[in-house]
Amino acid sequence: MSAALHSVAIVGVGNMGGAMAANLLGQGWHVQVCDLDSAKTAELARLGATVASVPAHLAGCEVFILAVVDAPEIETVLFGENGLATVLRAGHTVLLCPTVSPQDVQAFAERLSGLGVHVVDAPMSGGPVRARDASMSLMLAASPAVLLALDALLKALSSKRFVISDKPGDAARTKLVNNLLAGINLVGTAEALALAQRLGLDAGRTLDVIEQSSGQSWIGSDRMRRALDGDYEPRAHMTLLEKDTRLAVEAATAAGFSGPLGCHASAVFAGAHQAGLAALDDAAVFKYLQQGLSAG
Repeated sequence: MSAALHSVAIVGVGNMGGAMAANLLGQGWHVQVCDLDSAKTAELARLGATVASVPAHLAGCEVFILAVVDAPEIETVLFGENGLATVLRAGHTVLLCPTVSPQDVQAFAERLSGLGVHVVDAPMSGGPVRARDASMSLMLAASPAVLLALDALLKALSSKRFVISDKPGDAARTKLVNNLLAGINLVGTAEALALAQRLGLDAGRTLDVIEQSSGQSWIGSDRMRRALDGDYEPRAHMTLLEKDTRLAVEAATAAGFSGPLGCHASAVFAGAHQAGLAALDDAAVFKYLQQGLSAG
């Protein structure tokens, strides 16, 4: 990372990207940020970040972290008007952190490789609180030499780093497997608590039992504690797990695999979206299942 050793640019500073930026700023890194939402960049500017109005204005960095939502947004950030392609040079590195299909990761890696740019397939997991304190999980697929060159940055970003392979796309596959299970666990916990209420039980007390018993899951506890408090302020929008579980089911189909649960969990998130809950936190799957059971 030569002269830009402690300088990094982050495009997309929503819940996860913003938390990563705040974390790095707190550790003394020079961070440039870019996002369509000026309120998000203004908050980070108060913490010491430098703000660029468009990706093409990011300069003086060798490493660019993309923390946008999906493949179309990656396409725009990299190759759209005022995209990063205008400032990327041979030897620069792009970290692809969104959850997208492995095929999209591979395609972006091939295009960037043609410019001499290194790519790290680097999806993340754990939510903004863990991104802020560097305890999130970071899945990595890139050449050993590239990962070694980024060692200081990767350690600053995450205390839980998993090198999957040297092939971009494999970390994306791992993330889809993880998020499919997260979706299944969340739907399962929400269903169990909605059923508990239908049986006349106190849902909070039931969750107390689950958390100390065989039904416990981290995402179930995290989301359902908020749901039981009526807190659906989005930390992770419903549409994210809707997208991720859909991509996971598509990847499974492409691999010739058909499991009994993934497609059903994916359908629940899609149904919650259709029911008007897309703008809420994914904890609102509980609200959706409450309605469904009440109507049953």
